[in-house]
Amino acid sequence: MSARIWVVDDERAVRFVLATALREAGHAVEGFENAADALAALGDHPPDLLFTDVRMPGDDGLVLLDKLKAAHPDLPVIVMSAYTDIASTAGAFRGGAYEFLSKPFDLDAAVALAARALPASRERDALPAPIPAQASEVLQEAVLVGESARMQALFRNIGRVAQAPLNVLITGETGTGKELVARALHRESPRARAPFIALNTAAIPSELLESELFGHEAGAFTGASKRHVGRFEQSDHGTLFLDEIGDMPLALQTRLLRVLAEGEFFRVGGRELIRVNVRVVAATHQPLESLVAEGRFRADLLHRLDVVRLMLPPLRERSEDIPLLAARFLAAAARRLGTVPKTLTRPAIARMQAHDWPGNVRELENLCWRLAALAPGDAIGIADLQAVSSLHEAGAAASADAWELALADWARVRLSEGDTGLHAQARAALDRILLDAALEQTAGHRGEAAARLGMGRNTLTRKLGPGRKRR
Repeated sequence: MSARIWVVDDERAVRFVLATALREAGHAVEGFENAADALAALGDHPPDLLFTDVRMPGDDGLVLLDKLKAAHPDLPVIVMSAYTDIASTAGAFRGGAYEFLSKPFDLDAAVALAARALPASRERDALPAPIPAQASEVLQEAVLVGESARMQALFRNIGRVAQAPLNVLITGETGTGKELVARALHRESPRARAPFIALNTAAIPSELLESELFGHEAGAFTGASKRHVGRFEQSDHGTLFLDEIGDMPLALQTRLLRVLAEGEFFRVGGRELIRVNVRVVAATHQPLESLVAEGRFRADLLHRLDVVRLMLPPLRERSEDIPLLAARFLAAAARRLGTVPKTLTRPAIARMQAHDWPGNVRELENLCWRLAALAPGDAIGIADLQAVSSLHEAGAAASADAWELALADWARVRLSEGDTGLHAQARAALDRILLDAALEQTAGHRGEAAARLGMGRNTLTRKLGPGRKRR
C-alpha cells in the first residue's frame, strides 16, 4: 500500500537514493534538506513516516524528533546517522524513535524497515508514551565509542532497553567494559536521578557478601556494633549492578532470587521486612548455562536475571575500533600528564589491530598510558610499541601491508623535510633487506637465494657487489 514518506537529510545523495528506493516500492516520497523546511511543511497533515538524519545544519535530527513527537505523537520516525554512539542512539529511542538506522545502510533493509513502521501509523497501536527527554550525562568513556557493526548494534540495544523496567544480564570477557554498559543503562533510564550502586560479588568474602547486599542489624554477629544499610537499600528506585554474578554462593543466590521475585527482604539479624524498587543489572564473564548444568548456579535465578541479555564483543572482534579507542585514551592520558597528545602511525595501528588483546579494552587503555608516558616522540611507531609492550609477539600476524604503510610514512616525512633522491635510497634499502633476508634463510647459498627472490644468480651477485663471500 502506498504511503507518504518524508526524508530529511542535508546530503543530497542520501535523499536521492533513499527516495528512489522508496518510490520503487510504491510510496510517495518528499525530501527536505533541513529540519526547518520539514517543520514548515508539516502543518496539520503529517506524512505516514519520516526518515531524519541526526547531524544537520540548524536543528539536528533529535531536536526535530522532539518537535515532531510533541505535535504528532503517533508519527513513526526513523533516525539515521553515520555517527552511532550511545548518546545519539539512546537519545533517539528516549525521544520516541521507531528505529535507529546506521549509515551506510542497505537500501532493501531500509525499505523493509519502512514497511514495518507504516502499520503503526495506520493502526494507531497502543504504545506507551515516550519518556520525556531529560538532562542526562553523556557517557564519555572510550569503551562505549565504536564504529564497528557490533558496537553500533549494542548502542541501539542499550537505547531500547534503558527505558524498560527489566533486569539485564551483560556478558563478555574480562576487560570489555561491562560496568560502563551498566552505567549507560542507568544514566539513560528513568532511574537516572536515583543511585547507581555497583558491587563486585567476587571481590567480597562469601561470609560478608550477605551483609553487603542486604545489610545487618546491630548485634547480628560478632563485630556488628551498629546497623548497616546494604546495597539493595542504597540503590532503592535506582540500579544495582552485580558484577561477576557467577561467583555468588548458592545460599545467597536463593536470597537474591526472593528479592527479584518479591522486591522484599530482611536485614541479617533483622525482623523488619524491607521493600525496595531496584533494577538489577548483572554481569559475568562465565557461561552461566554451564554453571547451571554443573549445579553451581540456580536455573531460576538465571531466568530472573536474563530477561534481556547484552553481549559485549571482545576487542579482537572489533579491531576497526582500535584507532578511535586509542586516540581517546592517548588524549585522556595527555590531559592527565599535561602533555601534547601523541598520535599513532599507520604501521603501529596495523600492529595493534593484529594483536589478540586478551585483556581487551582495559589492556589497550593501559598500553596507551604507557605510550603517553614513555614514548619519546609525538608520533608512536612500531619500535615504541615493542619497547613498552609485548605487541612484537603479534609481528607474525601483523597486516601484510604494514611494510607498505611504514614505507609511505617514511616517504612523507622525508619529502616534507625537502629531501631528494628518495627513489634511489628506497631501492637500495629494499635490495639490501631482501638480499640479506634471503641469504640468511638459505645459509648464504646464492643460487638458492636468487631463486627464492625470483631473480637470476648473476643479478643477485651484481647487487651484492664486491666483498661478499661466494657460495
